[in-house]
Amino acid sequence: MRIELATAAAAPEIHALLRAVGLPTEDLSTSPVRFWVAREGESLAGAVGVEPYGDAGLLRSLAVDPSHQDLGTGSALVQALELAMQAEGLKTVVLLTQTAESFFVKCGYTLIPRGQVPEQIRQTAEFRSLCPATAACLSKAL
Repeated sequence: MRIELATAAAAPEIHALLRAVGLPTEDLSTSPVRFWVAREGESLAGAVGVEPYGDAGLLRSLAVDPSHQDLGTGSALVQALELAMQAEGLKTVVLLTQTAESFFVKCGYTLIPRGQVPEQIRQTAEFRSLCPATAACLSKAL
């Protein structure tokens, strides 16, 4: 399996995967999200995105194809994303999740109140409307 920065040509494939696992795609064409993808041969095994804002990033849309779950694909994607964010000078990563809180805690993330999230991230569609107020908010210092 290889992990790489996604090209624009991969967008339809990424969006299809996100929809298949129930993640929002409505704002992806208007948000500054960059995706990394995991590929097994030419098949898309998973994807994860980030929206950078200042020295913080909003982790978006971690999705793993069901045939690649429980194989470390999600962890590898998160690690690759974190390394790329560190290389770009980001200091913190924030995310919202309704279903993967325990996964992200295992990856070193901690629960935080939404009010502690940088204002630019709180103004994203993800925070304002796409994820419900009941979604867990987690953060990790890079």
